[in-house]
Amino acid sequence: MPTPADPAPPTRQATASRTPGPWPEPMGGRALGMLMATTPCSARDALRILATAADLAGVRGADLAAALTATAGGTALPTRYERALRHAVEAARTRAPAAGTRPAGLAPNPARTEEVLTRLRGCQARLAASPQDPAALRAMDDTAYTLCVLMGRPTAHEAVSAAEEQLAAAG
Repeated sequence: MPTPADPAPPTRQATASRTPGPWPEPMGGRALGMLMATTPCSARDALRILATAADLAGVRGADLAAALTATAGGTALPTRYERALRHAVEAARTRAPAAGTRPAGLAPNPARTEEVLTRLRGCQARLAASPQDPAALRAMDDTAYTLCVLMGRPTAHEAVSAAEEQLAAAG
């Protein structure tokens, strides 16, 4: 039994109202949406990119998310944040494949590839228009995942590149 000097343990509702992790939901969700719209990637990849960029810049993730969100209103992103974000995106995009490996399996149907790639571009436009929309975030994440599975690639960027190469070759 707590004494008057001991604070009562927090209730389930009180702990649920706190934002878990380093990302305040309104800013973090919007920052993730902005990154997903500008860099074809899933929500998980966007979160990793933002966390990596925060580490590189030596700031809290919430501060980076707030600065990134402020750019939508015309505020310039600090140079240190911009460099860190650029390096994090580049690191996420350039995974070194194992020497001599090629994707296994059959090439997907070009019509299906074009359909999913078109849907991804639509999701990017929708997300760019309203980065905080949870439905747009889910649609972008689902479509990026679908393209990754379809193309047999581990990241959305690699999947988009492979899809564009396939469609260019199909002519």
